Amino acid sequence: MIPLDIEAVRGDFPILQKPLPKGLPLVYLDSGASAQKPQCVIDKEREVYENYYANAYRGVYRFGAIVDEELEGAREKVRQFIRAEHSDEIVFTSGCTMSLNLVASGWGKRNLKAGDEILINEMEHHANFVPWQQLAAQTGATCRFLPLTDDGRLEMARIGEVLSDKTKIVAVTGMSNMLGTLNPIDELAKKAHDAGAVIVVDGAQSVPHEHTDVVASGIDFLAFSGHKLYGPSGVGVLYGKRELLEQTAPILFGGHMIDRVYKDHSTWASSPAKFEAGTIQIAQAIALGAAIDYMGTLGMDKVQEHERNVLEYAYNRLQEIPGMRIYGPGVEHRGAITSFTIDGAHPEDLAQLLDRKGVFVRHGHHCTMPLHDLLGVSATVRASFGVYNSRDDVDALMDAIQFACQRLRLT
Repeated sequence: MIPLDIEAVRGDFPILQKPLPKGLPLVYLDSGASAQKPQCVIDKEREVYENYYANAYRGVYRFGAIVDEELEGAREKVRQFIRAEHSDEIVFTSGCTMSLNLVASGWGKRNLKAGDEILINEMEHHANFVPWQQLAAQTGATCRFLPLTDDGRLEMARIGEVLSDKTKIVAVTGMSNMLGTLNPIDELAKKAHDAGAVIVVDGAQSVPHEHTDVVASGIDFLAFSGHKLYGPSGVGVLYGKRELLEQTAPILFGGHMIDRVYKDHSTWASSPAKFEAGTIQIAQAIALGAAIDYMGTLGMDKVQEHERNVLEYAYNRLQEIPGMRIYGPGVEHRGAITSFTIDGAHPEDLAQLLDRKGVFVRHGHHCTMPLHDLLGVSATVRASFGVYNSRDDVDALMDAIQFACQRLRLT
């Protein structure tokens, strides 16, 4: 396989061409929070506003028709990208959080009752944790936890202790946003189905970095955000099997989701319109299609190979730092995320000092407070890699860490 031409890829992202004050090059290592945008995505969003913007699914005039066609074209691109069977299984939302809340409130409230169980685990992002807590509180169901191994993987050997015919939902991330752990989705889906449960996958971190095949993996619901997939902010996706979306109630009402309104009741349009109330994120959803085109041009096989190469290099080099603790499993079980602490250095201080060298990382609990409680730390530093990062970025990170350690008098 011919590797990615990383310099050409970096050239696609205008923000990476602009030096920071004092001429510092930008080293962006926070794609796990939000990825930078290639020029084609920026151009597509601008194209909508400058050439044919109108509300969607309203007008029969020329602009309205173009917008409708572009939106449905983007929906079809999403379908192909995650290999869903039908385009009406693709719902545009405001982001991954809304998608997960839609499943919890729209499907969960209809199908769970007191005595039922929801299987989650402590590595989940709050967006795939709190909605299930709320669902349990509202229905009388109980949240059960699949234990984690010492190196931050799901302890699959113990799943029989917490998965039973009482389990109605298995909610799991495809890739941990803090540990980087890649979870065995296919195996989990089979075990969930054998127990009579549905599996809900938070794909916020996995979809931008790994091949996704919802049918082959047996995924019932998949949620992800456009902005982590090099697309615009404000748009996300919920995939649901057609029969499950038919069982799901809308949680927002008005506008495009309406079928018929009477004085005493109303009826809803079919999916996906049923879940796209009001005016959806028109330009953003269309530009998400451009982001998917871009990733297709690069090739997901090449993207995965490149990011794995950068991750392995970073994982090995970071261990050169005295007092370094890297959280999560070895590189064979993780995606392009590395969270760490350094003895004697507060994560916020480290992040601020790295910023002085133009290295942008995230610090804090990364919306995983239960996981940090389990690990016994209040905060960590996270370096997350995207398709535009290279070994040079890792070297810059190492130089910046050395600078920070010197300023903190750790060396």
